[in-house]
Amino acid sequence: MKDLPVMDAPTRRWRAALFLFMFAAGVSLASWVARTPAVRDALDASTGAMGLVLFGLSVGSMGGVLISGGLVRKYGGRPVIAVGAGLFVAGLLVIAGGTALEVSGGVFAGLALFGAGMGLAEVAFNIEGAAVERTAGRPVLPVLHGCFSLGTVFGALLGMGLTAVAFPVGWHLTGIAVAAAVAGLWTVRAIPSGTGREATEAGDDGERTGGLRAQLAVWSDRRLVLIGLIVLAMAFAEGSANDWLPLLMVDGHGTSATAGSLTFMLFAVAMTTGRFAGGPLLVRFGPAAVVRASAVVATVGVALVIFSSSALLAGAAVVLWGLGASLGFPVAISAAGEGEKEAAARVGAVATAGYVAFLVGPPALGFLADHVGLRLAMLVVLVLLAAAALVAGALRPVGAVRRTGDAGSSPSASAESSSAQSDLV
Repeated sequence: MKDLPVMDAPTRRWRAALFLFMFAAGVSLASWVARTPAVRDALDASTGAMGLVLFGLSVGSMGGVLISGGLVRKYGGRPVIAVGAGLFVAGLLVIAGGTALEVSGGVFAGLALFGAGMGLAEVAFNIEGAAVERTAGRPVLPVLHGCFSLGTVFGALLGMGLTAVAFPVGWHLTGIAVAAAVAGLWTVRAIPSGTGREATEAGDDGERTGGLRAQLAVWSDRRLVLIGLIVLAMAFAEGSANDWLPLLMVDGHGTSATAGSLTFMLFAVAMTTGRFAGGPLLVRFGPAAVVRASAVVATVGVALVIFSSSALLAGAAVVLWGLGASLGFPVAISAAGEGEKEAAARVGAVATAGYVAFLVGPPALGFLADHVGLRLAMLVVLVLLAAAALVAGALRPVGAVRRTGDAGSSPSASAESSSAQSDLV
């Protein structure tokens, strides 16, 4: 493997800004997730009613996701990230107020704002991360998502501690909102302007620079469709844990609320470990083999959580769930962003497919759980993980073997694809 090129100071600052904000986003999300049992109790909501409240997060997320790619192509990533940061900070404050006042509609509205901000910002961040990979000549997206997972570990630890001492949810989320606002201000100042817009304008197909048309046109690529299916499945596996894991342990295995928060923390630690340690595995075995194995590992973990009669074994199996789900999303996004042409449109489209999981996941699992219980509702996750394992071959690079060493890549691809992929390490 060739030596990695030295990054200049602006690129290092750009990358650091992305890492910081993704960490802050992870802390924010985990702070909400860790306190869902307390919020449910404050609102006196059933499982189905809590699913309706969580639907606010789904609606907001998909609203933000569906328009983010087009906005990035029109204005660049920086202003989209700025608006997204403002929305999700405002959402945290509204959730805090709705919980303190015991108003379900307020929590729903806050989650909608929070989700819209996260959807806007995270699609833009994936486009920015893919651009940093091409500029820096080294992997960025797995670590970028690792920073998000590290943030969820920190947020889960904080949430677990505050749950144990019965600290008010409203004050907890207000403090998180203030910290996220500070991180957002520094991040927006450090990100260069026009990243996604410049990538689109560099394309040679003028008819594809429009918003919705460009987002739909990329799906004519069968390989991208399969990558989108992988992202959808792996994001659903991650999202179902983010939304329901504490309640799954409390209601499905009879643990305490503190133990439920601890289980989510274990999941977050496993996700973080997988994303920071996955690089050598990707170098040796390639993305297709790693994601296929990851899907199998996650399947084993989810199956044990569903079918084990031991709460202790189920809690331990969450580690397998987290490790298995850790690399699917960032590796698939990296595969979608290969090359320069239409990279922003491809990354935005695949990221959108992933965030569909946040629309169908929480309410669907909640309604299903009203009939079969949360444990059996997680069978949906098993089916999606099996599908991801079956189509993981789509993650093989389309050109020559990358310097990251995908043993399954084809040596007969076009020279154009080989040149584009040589920018990735």
